[in-house]
Amino acid sequence: MIFQEYHKTVLPNGLTVISEHISTVRSVSLGGWIKSGSRQESREINGVAHFLEHMMFKGTSHRTPREIVRSVEALGGNINAFTSKEQTCFYVEVLDEHLSQAVEVLADIVCHSTFPQAEMEKEREVILDEIQSLEESPDELILDYFVEHLFPEHQLGMPIIGTRETVRNISRDQLIHFYQQHYRSSNIIVAAAGNVDHQELVELCQRYFLFPHRNGVYRTTTPEQSSQGEYVFQKPIQQCHICMGISGVSFSDPRKYSLLLINTILGTGMGSRLFQNIREAHGLAYGIFSFVDFYLDGGVFGTYLATDPKKQHLAIQLLEQEFQKLQKEPLSQEELEEAKSQLKGNLVLALESTASRMNRLAMMEIYLGSFLPIDEITQQIDNITIDEISQTAQELLDVSRMLRIIFIPHK
Repeated sequence: MIFQEYHKTVLPNGLTVISEHISTVRSVSLGGWIKSGSRQESREINGVAHFLEHMMFKGTSHRTPREIVRSVEALGGNINAFTSKEQTCFYVEVLDEHLSQAVEVLADIVCHSTFPQAEMEKEREVILDEIQSLEESPDELILDYFVEHLFPEHQLGMPIIGTRETVRNISRDQLIHFYQQHYRSSNIIVAAAGNVDHQELVELCQRYFLFPHRNGVYRTTTPEQSSQGEYVFQKPIQQCHICMGISGVSFSDPRKYSLLLINTILGTGMGSRLFQNIREAHGLAYGIFSFVDFYLDGGVFGTYLATDPKKQHLAIQLLEQEFQKLQKEPLSQEELEEAKSQLKGNLVLALESTASRMNRLAMMEIYLGSFLPIDEITQQIDNITIDEISQTAQELLDVSRMLRIIFIPHK
């Protein structure tokens, strides 16, 4: 599967429609992307974007909750949604012959949801149960703690799902106010990838994505210098869980691909330095990895592992040594080329999925306002030098500036 045709149209009402035509498939992945997530919340209503995502499936002026799902599943398709720090996405995957029905259903839930109070109370309990499940998964919970302490005074540090207190107290009026402020045509992107005709998609969006005129405001504040130091929490667990890292770079930062290569070298896959040293050579951890995330004006870089509590200090020491090694010792050309091949391979293999291509279209439009073909991205990766890797490592991997979150068993 290779890049075929990219198109972009901004409708008179401000709705952006983007598509990539792929003639070798018989399906279409379609997404309605709202450029609002937990970052647009106040602390008092933390979790409202995620709550709203759930409520969009609880009935419209045209469909019951069951009819929403069956409208797509009866066609052999799938419908779902997710909320992130900076976006909310509702997506549908269908055969190409069902594009019109897919657009109509997607527009129905985005434009005509009714938010019944009875359904809201039931869904509140579902989300509280979701919070409980998260709290019983230390490998996931520690990542929330990490971001919370990395950006302690900023919305980026707030949990996407919200807290028990905020979820219990969010009212229907607050939910509707957030919806009216952010779910407006100029704040929404409709993205599609697959066997889709762009002009047909535009006409369908003009017909179905109809919003009242709204003057919501899309505000963001740039996060300040991130937190650092060590925070230890006692949990009802057996292992010691460690998350260590620092604030990273934005989606549009020139160092993005250098950091992705560093992430590949350090903690992506069984051949990575962390896996080979901490797991294979020392036998300290079963699960260990590094991760990156990119935002509008900042980002996150971190590492995670779980180990025996008696071995936590050795594990941290070895983590720090790997960071310092990348700062002080230049890569070999061979290791850099292997990392480039691995990163490019992962990116290209992901594009075998129309859903991944649809996601990629939307993210580039949201963060860059344009589209980069995969060949241009792989060329940018190929152009990264050993000196650029060293420079990025020196700027971002300073152990003295890092944040450590540690979960230990109750004493």
